[in-house]
Amino acid sequence: MKQAVHIGGPAPAGPDLQELLGQVARGDQEAFAQVYDLVCGPVLGLVRSVLRDPAQSEEVTQEVLLEVWRSAPRFQASRGSGMTWVLTLAHRRAVDRVRSAQAASDREQRAARLNRTPAFDEVTEQVESRLEREQVRRCVRTLTELQRQSVTLAYYQGLAYREVAELLSVPLGTVKTRLRDGLIRLRDCLGVSA
Repeated sequence: MKQAVHIGGPAPAGPDLQELLGQVARGDQEAFAQVYDLVCGPVLGLVRSVLRDPAQSEEVTQEVLLEVWRSAPRFQASRGSGMTWVLTLAHRRAVDRVRSAQAASDREQRAARLNRTPAFDEVTEQVESRLEREQVRRCVRTLTELQRQSVTLAYYQGLAYREVAELLSVPLGTVKTRLRDGLIRLRDCLGVSA
C-alpha cells in the first residue's frame, strides 16, 4: 500500500488506536483495516517470540486480530492503551497455543507408553514362564492319582495337610507320605537338584 507523501509539513494526524478501537466496536470495517495495519506487525513479532514457529505464529496472529474485531467493545481505555490491550490478547493466545501443544505432546507420550510393545526381556520372561508352567503340568501328570490329588490340594489350593487328610478321608501320615513321594518325583522330573 502506497502512503501519501505530504510536501511542506508533517502528514495530517489520523485517529489514534484507542479511537479506532471505539469505531471497530461499532462495527466500522475501515477502522478495523487501520487497526490491522497498526497492530499486525507488533502482534506477529510478539507471537513469534513465544511460539518460534513461523506458520503457527501467522495463524495465531490471525486469531488475535479476529479476536480484536470481536472483542473491541470490551476495550476500556481507562485500563490501558489500545496497543497494550491488543498485545495482551496476543500474548495470552500465544501462551495458550504453547500449553495446548504441550498438553497434546504429553497425551501422545502417555498413549505411546501405554501402547508400547514389551521389551525383549519381558517377552523372554513370559516365554520362559509359560515353558516352566507347561513342564510342571507335564510332571504333575506323571504322579499317581493319590499323589496328584494330595499335591494339588496342598500346593495349588493352599490347604493344610490336616485339611487334605480330612477331604480325602485318609490318615494324616498317609497324606504326608504321598506329598513327600510326589514332591520327590516332581523334583526328579523337573531336573531340580536336591
